[in-house]
Amino acid sequence: MTELAKLKREYAELVIKSGLNLQPGQRLSITCPVVNADFARLCAAAAYEAGCKEVLVRWRDDALTRMKYLRADDAVFDKVHSWEVDYCDILSEEGAAFLTIHSEDPESLRGVDPDRLRRSQISSGRALRTFRERLSTFQCPWCVCAVPSLAWAAAVFPELSVREAEERLWKEILAACRVDGGNAVQNWRNHADEIRRHVRMMNEYNFKLLKYKNAAGTDVTVELPEGHFWGGGEERSAAGFTFSPNLPTEEVFTLPHRTGVNGMLVATRPLSLNGTVIEGFRFTVKDGKIVEVHADKGEKILRDAISVDEGASYFGEVALVPYDSPISQSGVLFLNTLFDENASCHFAFGRAYPCIAGAEKMSEEELKARGVNMSITHVDFMIGSADLEITGVTQDGREVPVFRNGNFVF
Repeated sequence: MTELAKLKREYAELVIKSGLNLQPGQRLSITCPVVNADFARLCAAAAYEAGCKEVLVRWRDDALTRMKYLRADDAVFDKVHSWEVDYCDILSEEGAAFLTIHSEDPESLRGVDPDRLRRSQISSGRALRTFRERLSTFQCPWCVCAVPSLAWAAAVFPELSVREAEERLWKEILAACRVDGGNAVQNWRNHADEIRRHVRMMNEYNFKLLKYKNAAGTDVTVELPEGHFWGGGEERSAAGFTFSPNLPTEEVFTLPHRTGVNGMLVATRPLSLNGTVIEGFRFTVKDGKIVEVHADKGEKILRDAISVDEGASYFGEVALVPYDSPISQSGVLFLNTLFDENASCHFAFGRAYPCIAGAEKMSEEELKARGVNMSITHVDFMIGSADLEITGVTQDGREVPVFRNGNFVF
């Protein structure tokens, strides 16, 4: 077995043991591109070794997805098959684990009719609402990880041959996930402990406001809702087991008050969205709502993304990521939000993770009254920089430096 093959096996074990913390007797649903079937098999093997009851796999393919958006009957983008809804609802209701393996070409849908993408997103969001609510409230464990594809690797490292690019991307992914040929599970636990320390500090301060500013043009004030809390690294499922939804992760996050964001947000990294790379974009925000949008590239896709429903033009997440995080210091632009969001402080427009004390017992109307944004979408974008300053304002009006020179002060 080659060294890379050993690391891939270790990575798969990390996904199952720490990403999902799969329990004996639990079912596992894997969504994976067909080009990465070998990694799906490694994950399935690790799952069965952990006592998994059954592994179910749903295959994806960039070429077939693109073909559908270009050539399928127009009516199909306004409907989701009932069998897909049943699959997600039945498994999530029983507490199954869900693994999504990413390796998509970041521009696989370039040139596709944006209206078809928008309508498909709307129909999917409505049909799978119950399932997505269960995931966002951690009723069942889920994890998103990534492995290279040739197309993705070539987009990230265009100066290398395709095979060299794939090997380089594997190296960067494994490093970001602390898979180094040692004990990846223990490495990840140590990393999660470090994130937990920052979570504890943010919760102890219980800030009322955060003020952001950098030379790129971000200048925004973020009101945090009463009773909010910060999370990061690991979450706890309804069954009481911790799991890590994102591999890798560097973020400490919470939600803003729906109407409490005001100012300018300027992206510092491109965003790969709906098969298109969006560059050079900024939002003007008033009372929580995006009122102006500009992008040097992909503006139509971005405008469609913030208009899929009313909540899409408001914000659901603020996340703190040190500029000196390993992913940032690698200097690699992954063109994949799972990685790029962990190189930079970021916001997300759309649905909020309900980081409100007692949220699990509240109705949707009660959550809205507390300032929790509702939407069928959730899109992260990066605003961090080496000079980013974030200042927290406590409940009694005291100002506390949180970030200076792009990193945590404490």
